[in-house]
Amino acid sequence: MQINENTTKNSIIDSREEIAKLDLENMMSSIEELGNQINHSWNDTKSIEFTPTAEIRNVIISGMGGSGLGADVIKHLFKDELKVPLDFVNDYTLPGFVNENTLVVLSSYSGTTEEVVACAEQAKQKNAQIMVIAAGGTLEEIANENHYAFYKINPKFNPSNQPRMAIGYAVFGMIGLLSKAGVISVTDQQIEAVIDTINKQIEECKVEVLGEENPAKTLAFMLLDRRPVFVVSDFLEGVAHVSANQHNENAKAFVDYKVVPEMDHHLLEGLRYPNSNASNHIFIFVQSMLYHPKNIIRMQLTQKIVDDNEIDTLAIPIKAQTKIEQVFEMLTLFGFTGFYLAMLEGINPSPIPFVESFKIDLKKMTQGIEI
Repeated sequence: MQINENTTKNSIIDSREEIAKLDLENMMSSIEELGNQINHSWNDTKSIEFTPTAEIRNVIISGMGGSGLGADVIKHLFKDELKVPLDFVNDYTLPGFVNENTLVVLSSYSGTTEEVVACAEQAKQKNAQIMVIAAGGTLEEIANENHYAFYKINPKFNPSNQPRMAIGYAVFGMIGLLSKAGVISVTDQQIEAVIDTINKQIEECKVEVLGEENPAKTLAFMLLDRRPVFVVSDFLEGVAHVSANQHNENAKAFVDYKVVPEMDHHLLEGLRYPNSNASNHIFIFVQSMLYHPKNIIRMQLTQKIVDDNEIDTLAIPIKAQTKIEQVFEMLTLFGFTGFYLAMLEGINPSPIPFVESFKIDLKKMTQGIEI
């Protein structure tokens, strides 16, 4: 029975024609266009002008869902290089310390996200320095009215038009703006290396690569009908957040992530119960030789303890040469994995009906409440 089921599922994920019957918004193309998203956004942000009006002493990035994920990637990827504190807000309210020495980056793919619009007004009142990333909407109007530095996303390489699949625009739009502000520094050579890494991973994970030769398909089968936990460390924390969120929305799956060394101080004692842990969970350990040396050892020991609790584990090595390349190697692999998992489940990955109905109900129930 299992062989026949897998044969049927393979017939879906091994055929672009069968995939197209489920993938009605063409999310597959958005995944395969990640390198083009990065190149496009990087070149577009080069023409943006920004002159600080005061010394930038801290950075706050306001964004929700897919539009806010780039901030988490950047915070952890550039942790060793950042000269000023950088944090992000996934809510309606900016921190109390925001002032004229704060750079606030407002990020919303639609340009209408209410939490970000609320933060835009607060940032103005606090006399913060402001940059904007959006494809249009209210934030574009705010940027134009106030002459803020503005990166307008032209999502030509996101055919699905799903904000979470515009992660190349989100991350490198922010990187481009933060480079203009002098907060971080990235070279054209680094961008080229990232795109090359992505393209190599696409060649390994694309539909035409069959069976166990395709790491994304193999992983998708292992995640099917399980509750996966992605385990990372160090600079990969932000991309683990992205990957878990994309699996939530694309595969409609309960996927979470944990971080070493923090999880070693508590979760190791939380593996025994409930008894269903062993049958429900699978821990995916993302290994990198660029982690802190002690975290490399911690990852191995942590996996052993999870194994000792009779919970399935899998180690996946990330092999690119630099941290920024490894971030996008992982992002590409897990992007394909979540998509294939949706195909195995027999669902269209693009619609997010519960999120959309929640927004409608929230709007009805909060009419008259100022944000």
